[in-house]
Amino acid sequence: MMGLGFVPIFSLALLVSISSAEISNKVGINYGQLGNNLPSPSESVELIKSLKAKRVKIYDANPDILKSLKDTDIQVSIMVPNELIENISKSQSLSDQWVKTNVVPYYPDVKIRYLLVGNEILTNPDSGTWFNLVPAMRRIKASLKTHKIKKVKVGTPSAINVLESSFPPSNGTFRADISGPVIKPMLQFLDRTKSFFFIDVYPYFAWADNQQNINLDYALFKAGNITYTDPGTNLTYTNLLDQMLDAVAFAMKRLGYPDVRIFIAETGWPNDGDIDQVGANIYNSATFNRNVIKKLTTKPAIGTPARPGWVIPSIIFSLYNENQKPGPGTERHFGLFYPNGTKIYEVDFSGDTPLSGYKKPLPAPTNNEPYKGKIWCLVAKVVNKTAVGDALSYACSQGNKTCDAIQPGKECYQPDSLFWHASYAFSSYWAQFKKSGGTCSFNGLATMTPKDPSFGHCKFPAVTL
Repeated sequence: MMGLGFVPIFSLALLVSISSAEISNKVGINYGQLGNNLPSPSESVELIKSLKAKRVKIYDANPDILKSLKDTDIQVSIMVPNELIENISKSQSLSDQWVKTNVVPYYPDVKIRYLLVGNEILTNPDSGTWFNLVPAMRRIKASLKTHKIKKVKVGTPSAINVLESSFPPSNGTFRADISGPVIKPMLQFLDRTKSFFFIDVYPYFAWADNQQNINLDYALFKAGNITYTDPGTNLTYTNLLDQMLDAVAFAMKRLGYPDVRIFIAETGWPNDGDIDQVGANIYNSATFNRNVIKKLTTKPAIGTPARPGWVIPSIIFSLYNENQKPGPGTERHFGLFYPNGTKIYEVDFSGDTPLSGYKKPLPAPTNNEPYKGKIWCLVAKVVNKTAVGDALSYACSQGNKTCDAIQPGKECYQPDSLFWHASYAFSSYWAQFKKSGGTCSFNGLATMTPKDPSFGHCKFPAVTL
């Protein structure tokens, strides 16, 4: 009996070692372009090389970026835009044309290795795209075959919210609305084509949403003696990232696909954010990225508790702080470089630099505890008067008496300026709606301040944290 049991285990170990040997453990960088002040593609490629990054992922198939990557040793991931998925899913000729236009002219001089269909399609409510996703992936794969392109894997990046349960990791389960109709056929495709389940996994957000129960050092790979043991498996975890990755692995296993490999399409830690965004600072960002790179590039591969020894290909987010990304402040502060091309902190993607080898001291964190006090929401600066005016009108149209105080003759009408009126409206709107999900963003036009802008008889409403 012992001999019979030994053979499959040995075969499995051999299979894992062979398949892992084919996969590079080199870490890459996500190159987003949502900024109006970013360096050129050729300058950006030089910055990528300076990081010693061996992969780059872009969110389109930008020809200028692809030309700049020609004859480099950098593996490239390109993307079919979300809005084309439905049409491509229904037309092989359209799929063929997309590959002919966006892959064929550059391959193999540009080392395109991954072709991702859409980005986080399953995160938002279905707009008719969910059920077209896997058919589009199949068509793109067929198009690559038609053009005799064999080295490119097809996948799609998902956010961690494709899981409805992730704790403990052994309880990992895909959401009921997508599990059967979308995820299962996707896993069948990925398994058949030996591709990856691409996942965007951010311990920062998991920690920030649950600071009372998750130790910050555990999220930053600094835990030392802090561990968590999964009661379902008795597997012991030493960091939050491994927990999140294994929740995905167990969810795939639950659907009958225990061997589909995981590819971290995005991970990272913000270097700054809004006043109410705890732990977003340069110290934590550098600590997380240096530690995660060290873990992921270690040879032989560490893997995770549920998948020991498995190589996990990974791409850090992101190359730049991108000033046009919508949402909270952290969205615009995941970069390793400022838009002027200077490094925010030192990091070596090869993993060769020991953690003690970074000589420049990091600024001490000042926001690892939640901010307590009042905050106001003001106009950041009036760059686009039309946009600020539209945001003012929107804020005033919401809620109860949101803008009464800035009507002519009222206590906050003077000074009669767009900046002050919009700032009052933003603060008043946010004070009313924060509890129900309202944000101080207004498409990037707003900023938070702990300094009370009230004057004389004019009192600005505030949010109290």
